[in-house]
Amino acid sequence: MARKVKITGIGIYLPKRIVTASEIDMLIGAAPGWSEARSGVKQRHFIKDESASFMGAEAAKMAIEHAGMSLDDIDCIVSGSGTMEQAIPCNAALIQKELGLEHSGVPAFDINSTCLGFVAALDVISYMIDAGKYKNVLIINSEISSVGLNWRQDESSVLFGDGATAAIITKSEGSSGILTSRMETYSAGAAFSEIRGGGTKVHPRHYSEESKADYLFDMDGKAIFKMSSKLMNPFIEKLFSGTGLWMKDINMVIPHQASWAAMKIIRKKLNVEEPRFMSIIENYGNMISASIPLALYEAIKEKRIQRGDRILLLGTSAGLSIGGMVLEF
Repeated sequence: MARKVKITGIGIYLPKRIVTASEIDMLIGAAPGWSEARSGVKQRHFIKDESASFMGAEAAKMAIEHAGMSLDDIDCIVSGSGTMEQAIPCNAALIQKELGLEHSGVPAFDINSTCLGFVAALDVISYMIDAGKYKNVLIINSEISSVGLNWRQDESSVLFGDGATAAIITKSEGSSGILTSRMETYSAGAAFSEIRGGGTKVHPRHYSEESKADYLFDMDGKAIFKMSSKLMNPFIEKLFSGTGLWMKDINMVIPHQASWAAMKIIRKKLNVEEPRFMSIIENYGNMISASIPLALYEAIKEKRIQRGDRILLLGTSAGLSIGGMVLEF
């Protein structure tokens, strides 16, 4: 049975600094055109002087305005970000303060599933809204990847961008709702995408020049793609099982913007033609958990989806996890 929730407002914030593929080529010492050919990214945004909480708050203000609401209407704030502004407190608390709600008592907490953060947060929160626990939940995905990239890892460092999204989730009185959702985690791939340092295992107290790489993003893209590629079709079958839905019933597929090559293969595996497959990676790069909601925002802005359309949100994340959701927008 569908969970009766809908997205009533959506907003974004993009950092001031735009970094082109040619700048990345010079940074890593690659031949002109190399990074764009490998990643499909022509440009991305990197922070200049913005913090994650500032970006998240700016995106939230836009979403609230889009929904025709005020800050007083929000009764829960959830951060689905994969990157942390600081270890403690959680991003959601810092965003609450940035919004001027520090004395409001509005609950603020994080749900972290890296690149699947928005989908995971929406899934969890939908049950709470459907049950009447909350009325208007603000889900924020604010990501700063640029500070943690390892520029010696050419394959991964050329992919990422910074930015934030926000969405207001409310109870639906019409047809809008989540029709099905699923998440699977295969920790055999846990080491394929990680930052080892910063926690209790490799604590900053023991930082040294030799351990510097432990504090930077480390990814084996080929291993992730090989593993997720095998899992994709069986996952989709289980996601759709019992719903009566087929891929032909989906109006728009909004994938995680992992890389141009990965999305191209996924689109072919799903047998979905280009007009029903939302790709924005060339202008933004991989924005971790903000990728899916940003692609959703662009699809709404371009009028490629309408109320009542069936949308498939789909992606993988560190863990290794694969997740998906079909919602009637």
